[in-house]
Amino acid sequence: MNSEQMKSLSIAFDLVTGLSSDVEPIRRKLSAMAGMYADRQAFGEMVAAGDPVVYEFHDLGVPAEAGEIAFGTSITYPGKVGDEYFMTKGHFHSILDTAEVYYCLSGGGRMMMENPEGDWEARELTPGVAVYVPARYAHRSINTSSDEPLVTFFAFRGDAGHDYGTIEDKGFRKLVVERDGRAVIVDNPRWRDHPEDTQ
Repeated sequence: MNSEQMKSLSIAFDLVTGLSSDVEPIRRKLSAMAGMYADRQAFGEMVAAGDPVVYEFHDLGVPAEAGEIAFGTSITYPGKVGDEYFMTKGHFHSILDTAEVYYCLSGGGRMMMENPEGDWEARELTPGVAVYVPARYAHRSINTSSDEPLVTFFAFRGDAGHDYGTIEDKGFRKLVVERDGRAVIVDNPRWRDHPEDTQ
């Protein structure tokens, strides 16, 4: 399908679960997130014990072209690796000057954001709250609920692309972990594991 052929599009998805009966989701198991969690021992044990699905998302099929708007739903499941909450991989956009909007449909969590210069911010996601992710900011969804999925609707320019590699190599500077039953933000202890960040 290209933009010349496309006139309109209708796709059904559930406003609570985020699931679509029209589009198969892309699922990310824990094993696909090697190196992203600080507690590597807990990560290995969880992968060996069953390798749970951490999140899934529905890309609702809009052409990846300038002038189009990509949109879909993301479902991050409850769980922790050690004391660190389940989260999406996170990404920059390949076209770095791309903003994105997330609207929380159900559940609760945080949107973690940071730019290449190291500025960062975390916004709370609760049902009915929209978070605007500015251009140049990597972003990831983090589910801080103990028992329900975090479901968001997202939209961004169709040709923006995704840069997962930078996050896979360097991670985020900050982590969201559970302390005394609540979510807190801490420094990523493995941030300076990377040779380019050490003297």
